[in-house]
Amino acid sequence: MTITGVTYIKVSVVYFVIGVLLGMYMSIAHDYTLTGVHAHLNLLGWASFALAGVIYWLFPRAAASVLGKIQFWAHSIGLPIMMIGLAFVLEGKTSFESIIPIGATLVVVSVILFAINVFMNVGPRAGIRK
Repeated sequence: MTITGVTYIKVSVVYFVIGVLLGMYMSIAHDYTLTGVHAHLNLLGWASFALAGVIYWLFPRAAASVLGKIQFWAHSIGLPIMMIGLAFVLEGKTSFESIIPIGATLVVVSVILFAINVFMNVGPRAGIRK
């Protein structure tokens, strides 16, 4: 699978739909237990991933780099693990608490790799898309 800025944007839209549907469910049910999951899905899944996609679309060399690929998979694996664990814990199933740090660590690594990638591969000489 070739990972491009468009790949990031398409995945982010899936998180957007999930985040909005979760928000709608919470509103209809008047149960805001999963507010933390809702917020993380919208911020880390929708907004942050979409912004990374735009940056990677503008700078395709950054998206095609090893850092871009590792970042994509670390984030794509880590965020669902973290959110599923958090959802269960917020619902009172504390046996899932141990998986949250695994997912969170992958997401943090993903963000750090993104930052390194931006500093290494985004700039005036990095082949911005015209």
